[in-house]
Amino acid sequence: MDTERIPTEQELLAQFDRESNVRIFTGVYDKLVKALLFAFMMYVLWMTLIATPNEQVRRSSFVGLMVLLGFIMYPRKLGNSGRVNYIPWYDIVLGLLGCAAFFHFVVDFEGLIERSTMLTRFDVWCGVVGGLILVELCRRVVGIPILVVAGAFVFYAFYDGFSVRRVIHHLFYTTDGIIGTPIGVCSTFIVLFILLASFLEKSGVAKFFIDLANSVAGFASGGPAKVAIISSAFEGMYSGSSVANTVCSGSVTIPIMKKMNYKPEFAAAVEAAASTGGQIMPPIMGAAAFLMAEITNIPYATIALAATLPAVLYFAGIFMMVHFESKKLGLKGLPRESLPKLHLLLIRHGYLFIPVLVLVYLMGAGRTPSYSACLAVLATIVVSSLRKSTRLTKTTFIEAVTNATRNTVGIAIACAVAGTIVGTVTLTGVGQLLINSLVSLSHNNLLLALFLTMIACIVLGMGIPTTANYVIMATITAPIVVQMGIPLLAAHMFVFYFGIVADITPPVALAAYAGAAIAKCNPIKTAITATRLAIAAFLMPYMFVMNPAMLLIDASAGQVVQIALTSFIGMTSLAAGLEGYMLTRMSPLERLAAVAGGLLLIDPHLLTDVIGVGCILLAVGTQIVKRRGDRPVL
Repeated sequence: MDTERIPTEQELLAQFDRESNVRIFTGVYDKLVKALLFAFMMYVLWMTLIATPNEQVRRSSFVGLMVLLGFIMYPRKLGNSGRVNYIPWYDIVLGLLGCAAFFHFVVDFEGLIERSTMLTRFDVWCGVVGGLILVELCRRVVGIPILVVAGAFVFYAFYDGFSVRRVIHHLFYTTDGIIGTPIGVCSTFIVLFILLASFLEKSGVAKFFIDLANSVAGFASGGPAKVAIISSAFEGMYSGSSVANTVCSGSVTIPIMKKMNYKPEFAAAVEAAASTGGQIMPPIMGAAAFLMAEITNIPYATIALAATLPAVLYFAGIFMMVHFESKKLGLKGLPRESLPKLHLLLIRHGYLFIPVLVLVYLMGAGRTPSYSACLAVLATIVVSSLRKSTRLTKTTFIEAVTNATRNTVGIAIACAVAGTIVGTVTLTGVGQLLINSLVSLSHNNLLLALFLTMIACIVLGMGIPTTANYVIMATITAPIVVQMGIPLLAAHMFVFYFGIVADITPPVALAAYAGAAIAKCNPIKTAITATRLAIAAFLMPYMFVMNPAMLLIDASAGQVVQIALTSFIGMTSLAAGLEGYMLTRMSPLERLAAVAGGLLLIDPHLLTDVIGVGCILLAVGTQIVKRRGDRPVL
């Protein structure tokens, strides 16, 4: 009997998600820290919705306060030492110094603008101290890989002949560096959507989504795994974090899957693959999607709408993989009598979905993301009060606000450090050099350039959060794809997708590792299985680059219907071939025909569709013959 204790959600998050590795406070210390976190969020709301400060002042104050809060919350080493209510004196000093360095811009803004590149020695030292303290906080919160990348770019600036004064001015005192576009988006849009996600979580919407998924698919063959997929897709609408999504829903779904005789690696992989897809699921998607809107100047509502079909196909692919695996192993669903009734569930708790509908409506109507997020937060507070079981108390309200601030720190620090990379590119022009190098390396071949871009995104994403990964790749590699004639949105979605799948790609697959810790199984096997389950995520970007109509770019209604239908059939055939089961177990040749047909049908062109349908019909025909007990053709 397996009696090993399953780690708690907080323990798992602290182990696999650096952003959750925070100090522990109790009693009056906990109240003081929460008061600071609450006050910060109120300050952000005031600065974003009411005040009209200069943009550089607003961004600098935002980063300065993030630095101060970061050193209060995050210990020097990964894994809290167990000491409660303890902050070393040097962390207090670092936090105050870092905050002061960024607030120098706030206090002497007009003087710095007048001096421009003619910085005083004090200005330079403020930039150096602020930058180095930001580096240390990034090491604690985000990790070392992004610092290696950022350090290489900054080193190149000095190698290229730029003086310390010029580099400090550009990276620390202009909106092309640390307080650049990533921080601008984080301090306005992203922070408000993190606040919305926190309030949705406190309202009990996560439990509602799991219950809803159980009522829809819990009784089916392999029901618990299908529940994990559906609930993760719903949760991804507001979560935007692969690891957090895996831990939150996986702590419920993975143990149930194991009880239903799923292999632990498969159970963990299903949850990890589905949870990773949450970052591409509209309407909120991951935080990087807001940066995409700012960088490409494409409305966020347009991006969310364009991402809908690929996201649905991604989850459909995982769903069908699970379905065929369940049929192959003869796995049953949960007893119907143990599951919630759909109509009763919708009557009692369906109102919890209203804030998401409000968000979708407002953004579809052309409202700004900030306005839409704020009204969705208000809607969450209102609808949660309709029942006592979901009503926000004073305690849960404060926890929602303070948790949002905690969750903002990691993204904000990653955005600030990513800004140094973007700033170095704009200062030195190294981006064009990298573009020319990659074009030369690919011999101007689009597929080869896409493949090299994919590898770069995945490798970088293994050690860097999706948000920072997207900023770097959007700056360096997306222009290459655009230069080769691919639409802007398709090029940016390409790098966005491959930055996300790094969370399940071996050897560093944090979402898969988190799922494996819950299932108590081999993390590498889990990551490999998750990668196989999420095969759609590796195919989809190539599909919408080759045929942008999948992203609704210059697409007619008929084209969209055709693409959706053929792609779904292709995903189903591909899943059957990879799992080795359709109507019954498949022979090697049947699997080959199904995989080939699926891949051809996913490519939305008439010739490939015709050939793909032929391959699939051949596989289906032999399966029908085999199921009837006759000798198979293949």
